[in-house]
Order: sequence, then structure tokens, then C-alpha cells
Amino acid sequence: MKICLNAKFYKAFGGDNKIRGGLIAAIEHQKKILDLLQIPYTDNPNDDWDILVVNVPWPASMSLARKAKREGKKVIVWAHVSAEDLFQSVRIFQLFTFLKPLVWKYLIHSFNQGDLIMCPSNYTKNVMLKFGLPEHKLIVQTNGIDTAEFHKDEARRQKYRTDLKINTLAVGMVGLVLPERKGVDTFIALGKTFPEHQFFWFGKIFSSALVAPVSTDQPNVHFTGFVDDILAAINSIDIFVFPSREENQGIAILEAAAVGLPILVRNLPAYEGWLVHEQNCLIAKSEEEFAIHLKRLFEDAELRERLSKAALVLAQEQSLESQTQVMKKIYEGLVSTPALEPAR
Repeated sequence: MKICLNAKFYKAFGGDNKIRGGLIAAIEHQKKILDLLQIPYTDNPNDDWDILVVNVPWPASMSLARKAKREGKKVIVWAHVSAEDLFQSVRIFQLFTFLKPLVWKYLIHSFNQGDLIMCPSNYTKNVMLKFGLPEHKLIVQTNGIDTAEFHKDEARRQKYRTDLKINTLAVGMVGLVLPERKGVDTFIALGKTFPEHQFFWFGKIFSSALVAPVSTDQPNVHFTGFVDDILAAINSIDIFVFPSREENQGIAILEAAAVGLPILVRNLPAYEGWLVHEQNCLIAKSEEEFAIHLKRLFEDAELRERLSKAALVLAQEQSLESQTQVMKKIYEGLVSTPALEPAR
């Protein structure tokens, strides 16, 4: 058995270079799981392989999927992308919101080309069901977290805190700076509410031609842009705030969990079933609750410690190692089933 990881998105948007978003991390995780399983894989569609894995439904990727089905090969499509992601992230889409139903129609048709559709959360699965995709194709499967890559590192923490001149409890966020979708306004507002603390957003800042520009005169709120050492960056902070308004899972949350940070997130359906308020995180249902919960975290060391320990448990539960046998069964089960014709 050999897997073809269709990597058009990965290559077009930087791969290992200067973007590092959730989609790129997801592809890296898929590679690492295949390495752990010692299953050979390729990103060259001209090689000989048995299963095609599509992460982003580019037209060219879906053409390759249809070709694979005609040749009797199997196709897995990951439902990482939704119309909401696009219309809340990219400026050009925000000018044409009336096209959202057409974008959903294209996405659903593309997802349905898969023999299996991998959903990063139950929320994603429910969205797929709402749009009429067959339940037997839908598998809820975490993107996972590489706990060998993300872990506590005191030396990195101290060096980065020195470089950033941090001497109090610091708040951080990791993610592409997509103002509407990722909740930049919430992050800045929290910085204004707690001026005695430093706030750091680690992640690529795009051109204002692509996304709305970020502007703040708040001296304690910092947008660092892309950072080369993301492990040091996450270790340097004390509280992880993830104010995103639209997610299918949120790999950055798992990265913070693996470092043992107390986590504060917005109340989103994507978190149901694995993030639990007061157990492994705090969940804010409003802008006011973000400030209330963050104040609690600043003032209560025992709360921070309890949530930190629970976050580490969460990361272990969703580690790549814990997902290897699940994915092995999925791959082996797929190659043993009869081939289906491409969906029309």
C-alpha cells in the first residue's frame, strides 16, 4: 500500500516556509503518521500508489481524484475548508458574499468525490450532513498534535522572554492574522483591558490587498509576524487566548495544550466534545466573558496550574502516536473495499 498526498496547497502556499497555517500543519501530521506506520507515500501523482489524499479541493486536485476513481484507486478528501473560512478570511470573497451558496455547492461536490470524507470534528461532520453528504462516508478524525515537536522547553522559554522583554504574565495567540475570522478585535480589546500585561500574536501578517489591515496603538499588544521558532514563542507566554470565530478544529489549540498552557477560547461548535469549560480550558460566550475569564487566569495561579495539567492530558489523547492505529485501520479498510465510480 502506498499513499499519494496531494500537496498542491502545501507547495503553493509555502510548505515549510513562511506561512505555517493549520492546513499546512495538517499535511505535516499526515506525513508523520505515515512515517510512524512505515507506510510509503509520495506527493507525485505520476508515481504508483493506491490511495489519494486531498486536503484542499483545488479544481486540479479534484480532476486528479476523478481520474484516480476511474482507475480503480481510492480517494480520501479532508473537509478542512468551508465557505465560512473563505468568506471570513479573504478580502476578495467578502466583496462577493452572494456567491457563498455557489462556493458551498462546489465544496460539497468536491468532498463527495472521496470514498471517505475526513472531518476534523463532529461539528464538521454535522455540517457535511446538513448539506446532504452520505453519513457512511464521513469519519470524524482529529488532525492530532506532534508532542515530540510541541512540549515544554524552559530554556527556550527563558531566552524568548528575555528577547521579548517579558517580565509579567504574558498572553499569546498563534495563527495567521486574519482579522475578522481569527478575532483580532477581541485580542486587541483584551490588551486594552489589561494594559499591565503583554499580548503577543505570533503569525504571518498578510498584505492589506488580501485581508483587512490590522491597526492598533495599544503599546502592550504586539503582532510579531511569522516566527522561525514557534516552540520558543509558545513557551514564552503564560496564557493562550484563541478568539477565533470560525474553526473546524483548531490545531494551534492542541499546540498550546502540548506545551501545557492554560487555554481560553470562544464558544464554538467545533470544540464540543473535546474542549470542556472549567475542565481543560475556559470558554467565553461573549466579549465580556473573555475579559472575566482572563482576569481569573491572571489572578488565580491554582486555576492556571489545573488547566495546564488538563491541557497536557488533552494533548496526549490527541497525539500523533495515539492516532496511528486508527489511521492504519482506515487506510487498510479502504484498500480492501470495492472501487466506486466518481460522483456526478
